[in-house]
Amino acid sequence: EVQLVESGGGLVQAGGSLRLSCAASGFTFDDYRIGWFRQAPGKEREWVSCLNYKYSTTYYADSVKGRFTISSDNAKNTVVLQMSSLKPEDMAVYYCAASRKGGSIWSWKTPGWYEYWGQGTQVTVSS
Repeated sequence: EVQLVESGGGLVQAGGSLRLSCAASGFTFDDYRIGWFRQAPGKEREWVSCLNYKYSTTYYADSVKGRFTISSDNAKNTVVLQMSSLKPEDMAVYYCAASRKGGSIWSWKTPGWYEYWGQGTQVTVSS
């Protein structure tokens, strides 16, 4: 069974850091694009970052560039989103997603393009 499982969410003060993990089971990330999205209450799901796993190329939304880092842990078949200098506006449920489809960064920013999704992990930032 193909599964993505996020972990690492929690409560942090503004300016703090959190490390989110996305672990895959039932498949390996080798030929996948992995995206992180977030969704705050009453808002649409928003693209945060993505990783083209095979080439280790990374992309970030302007709102998180310079504060978030996406990376892979090949040994653990895991993708990590390291978040620092967190702001109250970063508070949301964070989801990881994966797809083997090709496309481009314009595709990878679109939730509907992804084939697999995790259940989400809550990030709460207190001001």
